[in-house]
Amino acid sequence: MSTHITKASEIARKSYVVDAEGKILGRLSTEVAGLLRGKGKVNYSPHLDTGDFVIVVNAAKIEVTGNKLDQRTYFRHSGHPGGAKFKTMRRLMEERPEEVVRRAVRGMLPKSKLGRRMLKKLRVYAGPEHPHSAQQPETYELKG
Repeated sequence: MSTHITKASEIARKSYVVDAEGKILGRLSTEVAGLLRGKGKVNYSPHLDTGDFVIVVNAAKIEVTGNKLDQRTYFRHSGHPGGAKFKTMRRLMEERPEEVVRRAVRGMLPKSKLGRRMLKKLRVYAGPEHPHSAQQPETYELKG
C-alpha cells in the first residue's frame, strides 16, 4: 500500500458564496477558513493550498455575541512614532464591515506564506451584490 501525495495539478477549485446575514461572526469565520484551506476535501494536505474561493456577502449584517462590539479593539500602526491606531468593533463595523470578517478569517488561517496565499482567495462584500457571477459560484449553506 502506498500513500497518495496530492500534486498541485490535481487540485480542483470551486467558488462558493456565503451569505453572512444573521450569522455569528466566529462560527461564520471558522467555516470560511475551512473552505479556504480545503479541510473538507478528500485530497486535503496541510502543506498545500487545496482550498476553494469564497465570496462572503452581507458582511454588514453579521451578529456578535456579548459585549464584543464595544470591548473588541482592532490595532494598526502607520510605521511612524506614535502612529498606533485603535478602533472598536462597533466603529469598524460602521466604516468597513468587510474588514471585520476578513480579520476574523485571517486569524483562523496559518500564519505563514501559505496562509497569506489562502487569504487571497477570500472576497468580502458589505452588501448582497458581488461582481463574481462569471465564476458561477455555488451558494454554501453554513452548518451552524
